Amino acid sequence: MKSFHRTIHNPRRLFRPPTTTLLPLTTTLCLPPPQTTMSTSSSSTQQNPEQSSLTQVLTYHNQTKHSFTNYARGPRGLDWDNQPNPFRRYISAPLRPLLHPNSGDSVPYNSLFKTLPFPKPINKITISEFFYDSLALSAWKSIGFSTWSLRVNPSSGNLHPTEAYIICPPVESVSDSGFVAHYAPKVHALEVRAQIPSGFFTNLFPDGSFLIGLTSVFWRESWKYGERGFRYCNHDVGHAIGAVSMAAAGQGWDVKVLDGLGHDELKKVMGLEVFSEFEIPERAVKGKFEEIEFEHPDCLLLVFPSGIDGFDVNYEDLRLAISEFSNLDWKGEPNSLSKEHVCWDIIYRTSEAVKKPLTLEKKFVIDPFEKSGTCSEDSYKHLPLRELVRKRRSAVDMDGVTSIERNTFYQILLHCLPSGCQEKQKRQLGLPYRAMDWDSEVHCVLFVHRVVGLPKGLYFLVRNEEHFDDLKKATRSEFKWEKPEGCPQELPLYELAQMDCMKLSKHLSCHQDIASDGCFSLGMVARVEPTLREKGVWMYPRLFWETGVLGQVLYLEAHAVGISATGIGCFFDDPVHEVLGLTGSNFQSLYHFTVGGPVVDKRITSLPAYPGPGVDA
Repeated sequence: MKSFHRTIHNPRRLFRPPTTTLLPLTTTLCLPPPQTTMSTSSSSTQQNPEQSSLTQVLTYHNQTKHSFTNYARGPRGLDWDNQPNPFRRYISAPLRPLLHPNSGDSVPYNSLFKTLPFPKPINKITISEFFYDSLALSAWKSIGFSTWSLRVNPSSGNLHPTEAYIICPPVESVSDSGFVAHYAPKVHALEVRAQIPSGFFTNLFPDGSFLIGLTSVFWRESWKYGERGFRYCNHDVGHAIGAVSMAAAGQGWDVKVLDGLGHDELKKVMGLEVFSEFEIPERAVKGKFEEIEFEHPDCLLLVFPSGIDGFDVNYEDLRLAISEFSNLDWKGEPNSLSKEHVCWDIIYRTSEAVKKPLTLEKKFVIDPFEKSGTCSEDSYKHLPLRELVRKRRSAVDMDGVTSIERNTFYQILLHCLPSGCQEKQKRQLGLPYRAMDWDSEVHCVLFVHRVVGLPKGLYFLVRNEEHFDDLKKATRSEFKWEKPEGCPQELPLYELAQMDCMKLSKHLSCHQDIASDGCFSLGMVARVEPTLREKGVWMYPRLFWETGVLGQVLYLEAHAVGISATGIGCFFDDPVHEVLGLTGSNFQSLYHFTVGGPVVDKRITSLPAYPGPGVDA
């Protein structure tokens, strides 16, 4: 029974390459032989630090691609005895249990894309609801002797590398002073790690604000996925940002990444100096490396009352205030996650290369909330936000039968647009994309299988219309680039080619049926190398964050219209590019997704999230 549990416990399956030759794709598009597309420069000894970091990132991205003949380096088998504990705990830190709200007591999901409700105050009730709707456990599953947990925020292989912290003003029944706490999802509680100076929030942020910090434990993902695990950690950061943004919206709160801060400031403000420095080995090695369980600081999110404008964040004052956090009286020691480890050194070299520096000149901008488009309101089941996010599941299989109407398809895609109802798509103004402080860099190539009223084929959703000309020039000359029938004027969706692409999408997604058995699947294509050169190498993980936020919307939209979805991390990178005609490294596919009718395994028992069984799974 254990092996069966492990299959469903890790739904984003990574298939090792077979010893026999893989079958070629069957499609009307001719594929040239696989080729290396990422550009790299000459020896790093002749490069300045910025160029050396760029070379490291491009090398990582190229090295961790899957191809028809070879997969990215990973474990030959899974070391179940050392599967990482999915629950970080701070031993001896004061524990403050949170409240368990009623399941239906929240605003309708689809209403949040039109306007945010009046902001609620910060108190134990609202903080409890916020975590319950974003990062908490959503259920336990059981079959035979195997039991495992699910969460509101999805994760590659259900491995959950993302940890969360709250930095908050005083909250009655939690802390009489401002505090830093780690969120413990297994028990839905806060582990208070430090008290902070009284003037921290009043001097720096608007009333009713608090901070959420997100971190990644790379070991949790690399345990299963090896070198490609760094990608998946950043997908999961994006999913967490999306989950946090939607839960905050339900309270009438807005969210924005504080992207002027650097790696060092994030490390201090979340108390991550408790972890020993990890010395990166020269090659991939196996052994006992307790330091490998450290948490990499990803981002700090400001959560504040919606509708507030005219305030700024002074990053110099914030940096000075955070510099004092090293002197706080930090409580709790992090628990151990595994007895032995495998260090995939390229992950840690790349994480060093993409550390963001402090950028004091960066302006903190709050854009007006932009509502998202509507063309088929009747497509939604009108579920409350809490019910929807807590019932979200990753489909393990699709039924190959379920279809959706064309207008439902268009409605889902309207909520995938970063700029909402703006005339042109570019700036991220709509929910939940507005949490990200950069223009959209991610587009979607769609494989349409079962959409009633829309021909099967290849389509493209342009999410930053300034890229349209570059995309058209970079892709195959025979593509049509025509708006499909009935497409809303404000939806920049284009038909590329009419064809049955079920086999194609399956083969491109590591031969997984789930990519062809849904209503549609898609690949998220990002503008990679130009973004890294123009904005900084530290944008590399942020491109994956953007795909994760978009993936979170796809999950919620699918469930909101009565079907399901699943993220697909295993796909053949360059064959995807070859189908589109892309060469070079300007545009790269970073994440795949499928949406359709799920196959429910009735042998699996669903148990309440709380109180859960006493297992770490």
